[in-house]
Amino acid sequence: MSPLLLTYYGDDLTGSTDVMEALALRGVETALFLDVPTPERLAGFENLRAIGIAGTSRSQTPDWMDANLPPVFRWMAAQRAEIAHYKVCSTFDSAPAVGSIGRALELGRAVFADTPVPIVVGAPQLRRYTAFGELHAAFRGETFRIDRHPVMSRHPVTPMREADLRRHLAAQTSLPVALVDAPSLLSNGGDAAVDAALAAAPGAILIDVLDGTTQAEAGRQLRRLAGRGSRFVVGSSGVEYALAAAWQSAGVIGGTSRFAPLAPRERIAVVSGSCSPTTERQIRHAEAQGFVALALDPRALAAGDAAALDGVASLALGHLGAGRSVVVHTALGPADDIGAELGGPDARHAIGRGLGRLQARLVREAGLDRAVVAGGDTSSHALRELGIFALTPRLPLPDTPGSPVCRAHSDEPGFDELEIAFKGGQIGDDDYFVRLRDGSEGTASARMLHRA
Repeated sequence: MSPLLLTYYGDDLTGSTDVMEALALRGVETALFLDVPTPERLAGFENLRAIGIAGTSRSQTPDWMDANLPPVFRWMAAQRAEIAHYKVCSTFDSAPAVGSIGRALELGRAVFADTPVPIVVGAPQLRRYTAFGELHAAFRGETFRIDRHPVMSRHPVTPMREADLRRHLAAQTSLPVALVDAPSLLSNGGDAAVDAALAAAPGAILIDVLDGTTQAEAGRQLRRLAGRGSRFVVGSSGVEYALAAAWQSAGVIGGTSRFAPLAPRERIAVVSGSCSPTTERQIRHAEAQGFVALALDPRALAAGDAAALDGVASLALGHLGAGRSVVVHTALGPADDIGAELGGPDARHAIGRGLGRLQARLVREAGLDRAVVAGGDTSSHALRELGIFALTPRLPLPDTPGSPVCRAHSDEPGFDELEIAFKGGQIGDDDYFVRLRDGSEGTASARMLHRA
């Protein structure tokens, strides 16, 4: 029997660290790799119960998925973990041509013996809820149906115009998707409702999660379905929150963890490719608290303009040398989003890579030991420019879930042990960047994952 509880592939980096955080808070030792790890890489980590692969499929085409996802899914299947999870954003934003969750579901199902695929999206910890198959998400203290969400209904690449997730998926896959709604899930322990859904031979089964009770039952059903062959699961980090409840109830994990506090730093560097109003507020708040905000034209990054990048790098290094923190950004909110002008995903990927090269230079030349990258798609492409091969948890932030501080593992001394956070566009309070400069208290609640 494998000691692994879980393998997962995250469709972007910030989603991948979100899963790592959910597991780490409950004492599940986890390492996140940029690529399928070699046995030699794995040997550098001890006591692993979960292994993740940080991917980029959220911003990729179905053709890219056809070429790149099956080998990863085959590796996941070979690890024989209890659950293999294709992790998607809790807002489920996707489209037939970009980040198709339906296509990824088809590819995973084909590798895992064509068994029905459970789908769990609701994550109350992130204020995401599914009720009767519809997705709802909070924004600034109010909860919206996802197709009326002030941000996600207007997402620049994959706007959510349909709240019913089965209808949303119908545009991406012809596989029938059954629903186990919350009342049915709670009736007679949920077994009868799940079995009835299975009797119709669906391609997938969407399970509602709208509170702690339905989440715990969803986790029990995921384990039950895995025992029947449905080990491949699609969903948000709500999958891990649900499984952790079930594992803890069954005595598989202790459910607690301890992390040391994050000490303050005189200066840190933030690079941001996010167009989110949440990130805009965080940048403006950081500037008011002593950060220097530097604008970088995304057109220059998309065009590979080395001179523009050098100019901003010189300015940023000057401020860092004077002891000031910096935020280099390509946008301040949705008004600065010029995605349509840039001409497609390749340009957005180039922006992410450019910001990654910039952050690498700032860390290396300024001797930084803490850094931040903001933007989900940005982070996925930026990380590959930083010479990092794996991440482990440094400090989960329970009051700002989905944006943990990570410890970098690299063959380059200047990046090994770097404390780095990757923040999705919608994630975090206004003081997120300031808190990472000024330090945060540790979490008390099993032991930290150590590199062997």
